[in-house]
Amino acid sequence: MQIQLANTPEEKIACFAVMSELRSHLSLDAFMALVERMRKTHGYELAYLDDNGIKAVAGVRIAEWLYTGKYLEIDDLITTATERSKGYGAALFDWVANYAREHNCIQVRLVSGVQRIDAHRFYINMGMKFEAKYFSLNL
Repeated sequence: MQIQLANTPEEKIACFAVMSELRSHLSLDAFMALVERMRKTHGYELAYLDDNGIKAVAGVRIAEWLYTGKYLEIDDLITTATERSKGYGAALFDWVANYAREHNCIQVRLVSGVQRIDAHRFYINMGMKFEAKYFSLNL
C-alpha cells in the first residue's frame, strides 16, 4: 500500500475513476481543468492510496483563518465502493492528518453534506468532532 500526492496528469486521471463516485457530475475533462485551476488558485492537491490500484482519493488544501490559524481542509474524501470497510479510508485520512502536521497546520477540517450519515460516522470514528454549522446561499 502506498499513499502519495498525484503530481502527474496520469496520476490525476487515475484518481478520477474513484473521485467520480463522489463527484459524478464531472467529466474527466472538467475534472482535470478544475483540479488544475484549484491547484493554482487555492493550493488544492489530490492524495491517493494505491494498493494494486487506486482504492481511495482525497482532495485537500491548506489555508488560514483569522480565528484559528493554519488548517488543512479536506474538500473530498472517497474510497471506491467495492473497497469500503477495508481500512483504506482510515489509512488515507491518517496520512492526510500527518501531512497537515508536517505543514504546521493546527487542525484538519471538512464540510460534509447533512445527508451523508455514514461519512459522518466515519469522521467521528477518526476522532473528528462536530463543532460548527455551515450555511450557504445559492445565487
